[in-house]
Amino acid sequence: MDRFLKGEEQEQTRRKGATLGEDEGCPRKRPRGETPGNATRLAVPNWRHIRAEGLDCDYMVLFGKAEADEIFQQLEEKVEYFAGALARVQVFGKWHNVPRKQATYGDAGLTYTFSGLTLSPKPWIPVLERVRDRVSGLTGQTFNFVLVNRYKDGRDHIGEHRDDERELAPRSPIASVSFGACRDFCFRHKDSRGKSPRRRLEVVSLQLAHGSLLMMNHPTNAHWYHSLPVRKRVLAPRINLTFRKILPKK
Repeated sequence: MDRFLKGEEQEQTRRKGATLGEDEGCPRKRPRGETPGNATRLAVPNWRHIRAEGLDCDYMVLFGKAEADEIFQQLEEKVEYFAGALARVQVFGKWHNVPRKQATYGDAGLTYTFSGLTLSPKPWIPVLERVRDRVSGLTGQTFNFVLVNRYKDGRDHIGEHRDDERELAPRSPIASVSFGACRDFCFRHKDSRGKSPRRRLEVVSLQLAHGSLLMMNHPTNAHWYHSLPVRKRVLAPRINLTFRKILPKK
């Protein structure tokens, strides 16, 4: 997952592209390619649809503030994060400390490999089942695994990457649920990366609110990298849950 541990240099993406998010202090502009809430297959009130070339995402605030506050507190109390060697990541053959805390939970018998680590998830805990079941009930999608990322403040981050691991069920969506501080979330097309990009496509920047759900649908991860850049002015913690469907090990 972590192709890069960059963050500081992505600070400039904050002002590029369109932005999304209006709850919990997140100002909102309609991203280019976003269609009105009643225009696509997810005919649920308050969905916002983000579309670009090969980009297909749906966003909404799923939990009200009181419930989101309750879930955030339970996550703070119950989630057990990796330590030691499991809190390091391999990038271009070198090992680095992960600039955030991570944990995995899911069904028995699954394994998930990313950043040089192969992990077996811990059993589901009630607070994660609660969020998973809410997402599944709304979207009709099923999930058997969740990656938990905790960012202590705006200095914790994740670099540009694609969730394209072989264990993921083909064409399955990834459901990203956020609690805590509002943070920028940036998409960059694979052809627009590097010092001499093949093409120059606009960065799509979203602001993910407390209690929000972002559905990253196929083929988004085939064409777009995403990141959570450094934001030094953010002082509060954020917890993100990315629910996935993993293929059982053969």
